[in-house]
Amino acid sequence: MTLRDRGVRTRALPPLGGDAPGLLLAALGVAAALAVHQAVPAVPKLTAAVVLGMAAAHLPGLRPVVRGVARPGLSTAGRRLMRLGIVLLGLKLGLGDVVGLGWATVAMVIAVVAATFAGTLWLGRRLGLPGDQPLLVATGYSICGASAIGAVSQAAGSEEEDVAASVALVTLCGTLAIAVLPLLHQPLGLGEAEFGRWVGASVHDVGQVVATAQTGGAAALREAVLVKLMRVVLLAPLVAGVAVAVRRSRRGATATATAGKRPPIVPLFVAGFLAMIALRTTGVLPEQALTLAGDAQELLLAAALFGLGSAVHLPTLLRTGGRIALLGLASWVMVAGVSYAGVLITT
Repeated sequence: MTLRDRGVRTRALPPLGGDAPGLLLAALGVAAALAVHQAVPAVPKLTAAVVLGMAAAHLPGLRPVVRGVARPGLSTAGRRLMRLGIVLLGLKLGLGDVVGLGWATVAMVIAVVAATFAGTLWLGRRLGLPGDQPLLVATGYSICGASAIGAVSQAAGSEEEDVAASVALVTLCGTLAIAVLPLLHQPLGLGEAEFGRWVGASVHDVGQVVATAQTGGAAALREAVLVKLMRVVLLAPLVAGVAVAVRRSRRGATATATAGKRPPIVPLFVAGFLAMIALRTTGVLPEQALTLAGDAQELLLAAALFGLGSAVHLPTLLRTGGRIALLGLASWVMVAGVSYAGVLITT
């Protein structure tokens, strides 16, 4: 076979060929995460997925595969599957659910998100964290953990390393909340509904909210999920705001450098997210369809988080570990404190 023949055959490969090994590895990672959750129900599927991705990136036998042939597919999972998962996330919420919370609770949630986002972003920049890490950590803590980080990173064009480090931090702190917050339920004098609202306003990922709130009873779980999904609604305006800021920051660049690079004000996946909320509000979808969509959303996000976890490089993370850990701890205390005050004021 001549070199020319080989070149022709290489060019004839379909685009998915380069992604297939990584997507297959992500699928195996999702299966492993489901097995972990089945064995230990207290561990959310999405948390298990990101931790397994990090483990795969550092195991001697898998490390060359993760960094080599599987890297393109894992990066695709972290980007494209994340977008699809975020779109389906909109089916978890109808406008009626938000109205049912009451305007005082809605105002409280908006205040918690704004205070946590602004405070974390400011502190992250003061600590000198690199790249988009301050923005991404602020997003994850204030909105909905890794899903929000994925959405904002798409609008901002963030580096994969910044995304992975932020996801790892938010996942760790959200997992700790599952153990810590139930211990504070009685000492803080919160009733079931109040505890649920506190959890929904302060814990990052939806799965972590469910795992934490269910310890307080059925009323706590219902209130927690409603408040949490109200925070998820705020993802759309936040992503749009980031997109606008990115567009403005690029106006000073030359036309050649910026041509075709400015992100849309409302990214397509955010429009899809809002469309799914509207669709859920109409009530036309049967419960079975919503259940299937919820399962698909979890699988897509699990695959995306496995891909993002596999991009974590611990030696690099450790070089800024003290600063990013400090930011994570401060933001965790901030969102918990502001949420607690908000619950007391509105109930």
